[in-house]
Amino acid sequence: MRTTRALERYYVLPCCLLLLNLCNEIIAYKARLIDDGLLRTLFIMGFVLFGASLVAFAIAPGLIWIVQSLRHTSRSNAGDIGETAFLLGLGAVIFWLYYRNYLMGTEYILPALWRNGV
Repeated sequence: MRTTRALERYYVLPCCLLLLNLCNEIIAYKARLIDDGLLRTLFIMGFVLFGASLVAFAIAPGLIWIVQSLRHTSRSNAGDIGETAFLLGLGAVIFWLYYRNYLMGTEYILPALWRNGV
């Protein structure tokens, strides 16, 4: 139980906050399509609140559940290999998304259909 709390506190929740920050970047990118300042502000506030709720109540508990199930399965089979591989993969995916977002631009982490028109 002690390892689970440390894992939640020091790895999974910071990863979720990083994902939330990426969601905020996407929201700000898409909000550039709205010309009216009031509507743009309402759009950003609404979607940031929705994204924060989604991360807090769905994504973070889901990741913790996946890690706990991998821990249970890997301990019964070969140790902590599954959990470690998942956590390293999660960190690598978040790093790759941030790399693309900050060096290439937000449009490069979105599917082609979601990109803003020029």
